[in-house]
Amino acid sequence: MELSLNSESLKEVLASLSSANQTLMKQYPGESPERQPVHTLYGGAQLFKSDSTQKIGNLAVKNFHEYAPNFVVFAKALKLDGHQLLSDSKENIAKFENELKNNNEKYKLENESIWLAYTVYNKIAEKIKREAVEDFRIDFEDGFGNRPDDEEDSTAKFAAEQLAKGMSEKTVSPFIGIRIKPFTEELKNRSIRTLDIFLTTLLNNSSNKLPNNFVITLPKVTITEQVTALVKILELIENKMSLPNNTIKLEIMIETTQSIFNTKGESNLLAFVNAANGRCTGAHFGVYDYTASCDITAKYQSMDHPVCDFARHMMKVALASTGVWLSDGATNVMPVGPNRAKDGQTLTEQEIKENHSVVHAAWKLDYDHIEHSLRHGFYQGWDLHPAQLPIRYAACYTFFLQGLSQASIRLKNFIEKAAQATLVGDVFDDAATGQGLLNYFLRALNCGAIDESEITATGITLEEVRGRSFLKILEARRKN
Repeated sequence: MELSLNSESLKEVLASLSSANQTLMKQYPGESPERQPVHTLYGGAQLFKSDSTQKIGNLAVKNFHEYAPNFVVFAKALKLDGHQLLSDSKENIAKFENELKNNNEKYKLENESIWLAYTVYNKIAEKIKREAVEDFRIDFEDGFGNRPDDEEDSTAKFAAEQLAKGMSEKTVSPFIGIRIKPFTEELKNRSIRTLDIFLTTLLNNSSNKLPNNFVITLPKVTITEQVTALVKILELIENKMSLPNNTIKLEIMIETTQSIFNTKGESNLLAFVNAANGRCTGAHFGVYDYTASCDITAKYQSMDHPVCDFARHMMKVALASTGVWLSDGATNVMPVGPNRAKDGQTLTEQEIKENHSVVHAAWKLDYDHIEHSLRHGFYQGWDLHPAQLPIRYAACYTFFLQGLSQASIRLKNFIEKAAQATLVGDVFDDAATGQGLLNYFLRALNCGAIDESEITATGITLEEVRGRSFLKILEARRKN
């Protein structure tokens, strides 16, 4: 498009504006098109073996079927919409399951809440059997503690050897990494030594290759110099091991008030990411250290405390469109029954009932916390126990499937009307809402709540979805 004004001054204005726009676009390239895991499971480095994630998956399956033998029990435990309509008698459960199996679409239209509970339950069962653990962090920090140097040295070496073995045996989770100790004055030397031993041992035992989606987690980041130091150390290790520059990625943990603001009262978050010089893939929020740094007493330290929402919103605002993945914290109430059978004895009916009550209460708390995270735009979070994994998927699947029908209609309407603003029911949509709808489908597909056919049914192609830009879709369709 040519402008009627055509002076040298105007050219200078446009050149300056173009430079500024390009700089902004470089800083904010948009959301990453890669798959983001929905959780990160942490485990002490001293316990890690080549088949750890497989064993954890088996425990998740066992726990799920023990405490939720059918979709009705599961729906009632989590108090899913419509759970009051479900009878837990064996006859009625069998009737429901038979009808849902043979008339799934009818139930979806006429009794969505029952369809949702049944669908979510079966999706979870399939997911945890196939891939219970998406992301695992071998932990040398809180999950390992402060131990004698010789013990941490030997653990770092052994864990690295086990990871290399897991790579060879294809038993490693799709995403994996290690969490080192923070770069505080007291722990920096120990942290760097562990990092060096682990990476050197791993690369020497794996033909100089890292696992797919491998990352180093730096906890309790408070100043940019800690990130800069880690980058320089990774450069030294890459050089020593003849790896290409920028091979080893990192993620930062936001766990203190100093992580949010620096000593000048400026936001620290984007500065941390910039200090990583292109290596930072994620920023993880540490709920309990953060609430402690805000002087919240232990009784009130929880995922949904208002001070946590403030930190989440700061993270969202500072890091939106940078391509850095955001991850929330973990619920620290474990879904573990208080009663254990001893010396070959079996539990009484009352003890079994008490176990179910405790586990279901912990499940419900975890579910509510994850739902809270999802509503705030955090699509990944920590898990600390195998029994929490089914609830992670339950919350994700329910969150996205609940809005599927309406979102499909709205997106289909947008595609048909191209760039026009539209009114669907009592909801007014414009192009910005269109991007929100596209993001919804991208996230739903990423977590496994929907499949590709449910996206293409809206009239949008997979290529358009993978482009991640609603504006580009509209622009391309206008040209056609």
